[in-house]
Amino acid sequence: MRVLVLNPGSSTLKAAIVENAVSTADALIEWPAGERDASGVVGSALEQLPSDLDAVGYRVVHGGTEYRSATRVDEALLNRVEELDELAPLHNQRAAAVMRAGRAALPEVPHVACFDTAFHRDLPEEAWRYPIPDEWTDRFEIRRYGFHGLSVAWSVRRAAELLQRPVAELRLVVAHLGSGCSVTAVDGGRSVDTSMGYTPYEGLMMATRAGSIDPGILLRLGDARIASNEVADALAHESGLRAITGTPDMRAIEARADAGEERARLAIGMFARRAAAAIAAAMTALPAADALVFTGGIGEHSPAMRGEISRRLQSVGIRRVTGDPSADAVLESGPPAIVVVHAREEMVIAAEVVDATAR
Repeated sequence: MRVLVLNPGSSTLKAAIVENAVSTADALIEWPAGERDASGVVGSALEQLPSDLDAVGYRVVHGGTEYRSATRVDEALLNRVEELDELAPLHNQRAAAVMRAGRAALPEVPHVACFDTAFHRDLPEEAWRYPIPDEWTDRFEIRRYGFHGLSVAWSVRRAAELLQRPVAELRLVVAHLGSGCSVTAVDGGRSVDTSMGYTPYEGLMMATRAGSIDPGILLRLGDARIASNEVADALAHESGLRAITGTPDMRAIEARADAGEERARLAIGMFARRAAAAIAAAMTALPAADALVFTGGIGEHSPAMRGEISRRLQSVGIRRVTGDPSADAVLESGPPAIVVVHAREEMVIAAEVVDATAR
């Protein structure tokens, strides 16, 4: 089965062809600034890839409580994904636009939405429930949804192969460190805790997102009559690494830190401190940790950051690593082992599309 996978990001559209569990072609299309219509971007992707397709799969960040597995795209799904944009403002509206454009361009094949939140659908209640009044939880469906599920699912599968152990036996902490960052505890293939919550704002410091901050800060900003949309925009686009250094690019920040720039060093320290704390916290959700898995752009490509994070985790039994592999690898045999896995969400999406179209 030949599946086209479309993965819309905040500034690009990643497209890939996966055939019989092998990625055979890919394309990366820049999304024009300010452009809301996705037909041109999707059209550019289709021009670069084979046209003989059996199905199309899409990455969707937030599926709410309704979508717990890959689901065929229809108008009701599109409308719900758009409604959930309030909870994933960097992602869901764009995903809906790409799905609409894809259906218009390829009306004869099935289209399937695959949700990052689905991997976390069975979180235990002590992990998903917030300690807030039940009325808020029920009225607004407030719970920890978790994100990066497609990336985590691939990391779990690939780590099991590298460690030569069955997924069902492995207890893993997966650190997805990229533009967005999260840490997930996985016990036997099941998510049991994760750092992102009701929205992708929670958790670690990120490229342009602040991650978790004191809720009193938001109350203070409200008291100061700073508009909620202004606060939301700043938390999503002007915080994190960008707030400290002026850039969200970790490679540039590391180069500036090597040149002696104090703000760059501060940003690296803040990022590593929060990532290490989240990893240590995730370990408490497991009876033991067999491996720590780094993935995502920073997790895969920054040996300096992996070294700084692992250095801060030595008190919980993690050894410091310094290797710089060019492919998936076991950097430390452990226990716990330390593994690097290159994110391949398209492989998980394609497999879910095959399953969904067979149902």
